[in-house]
Amino acid sequence: MEIFLKTVSALNDETRVLILRFLDEYGECCVCDLQESLNMIQSRLSRHLKILKEAGFLRVERKGTWGFYAIRSPLDRFRTEALREIRHLEIALPPLKKSSQNGACKI
Repeated sequence: MEIFLKTVSALNDETRVLILRFLDEYGECCVCDLQESLNMIQSRLSRHLKILKEAGFLRVERKGTWGFYAIRSPLDRFRTEALREIRHLEIALPPLKKSSQNGACKI
């Protein structure tokens, strides 16, 4: 029950749904790329990423001091279906602005 509620709670936020849709569209992104693309300050973005990771949607890979986030694979059926529904939402998705090169951030 606790895992289910954590997952549902993670989806109950427009910004987190946007982040999921963004990562689903563009694939793995460095935190700096997400900051630039979503025009979000690092502390706010980190909070949302943590919630999505704890809810089982994201994986993070550390490369030096930077975290690279992506949709976790494989996802269970519930999370897969949630992501499928998010793909059908009318979301104004910003373009990917790459600030990282070769695993290193420029900011």
